[in-house]
Formats: sequence, C-alpha cells, structure tokens
Amino acid sequence: MVKRMVRVNELVRREISEILHTRFRGESVGITITEVKVANDLRNARVFYSVLGGEEEAQTARAFLKSQVREIRFLMGKRVVLKYTPFLSFVQDDSIQRGVHLNSLIDELDLEEEPT
Repeated sequence: MVKRMVRVNELVRREISEILHTRFRGESVGITITEVKVANDLRNARVFYSVLGGEEEAQTARAFLKSQVREIRFLMGKRVVLKYTPFLSFVQDDSIQRGVHLNSLIDELDLEEEPT
C-alpha cells in the first residue's frame, strides 16, 4: 500500500505541474510543485509549492492558485484515473528558503572561526 501511495503522490504532482505549465503558462512561470501528499482515502491532497522571488510573488502565486483550484482539479481529474479526484489544498513550501538561510548561517560561523 505504501508503494502505491508514493506512486499516486508522484503522479498527481507531475500532472498538476504539467497543467500549470501548459494551461496557465504565463501565471505559473515562477511556481514549482515540490511535493503532493494524497490522503489514504484519495479524497484530499495537500500540494506543496515553492515560488521564485520575494513575498510579493508568493502572495500573487497564492492568490492565483486559490482562484484556479477548481479548474486545476477538473483538469487533473480528466488526466488521472483514480477512484476519487482529490480536493486540492495548496500549501507554500518554504523549505528551500530555510535551507538557504541555514547555509548562510553556517558560512558565517565558518568565517568567524577562521584564524586571522
């Protein structure tokens, strides 16, 4: 069952990404779908995305995804054959920004520890 859910998650991630970058080409240019977690009953899915740019681009992406969630779900349902088409909830994934911030902190510590 676990392998099946991994395959379902990846399939839904790939299809949503394809929909965004073909159907909504102009609006979704800075949006990357990083992960999808579909519930075991296949009725709900959390879609994690990251955005290139700052807070303004993130707000624009959030508003765009919120306004187009029904259309994205409809198009995904036509492409992916599952028992249920899951309801989508988009969640911004800030792990990339956190990783960059942690790397910069580590680099600062390395600079402080170097003998002068």
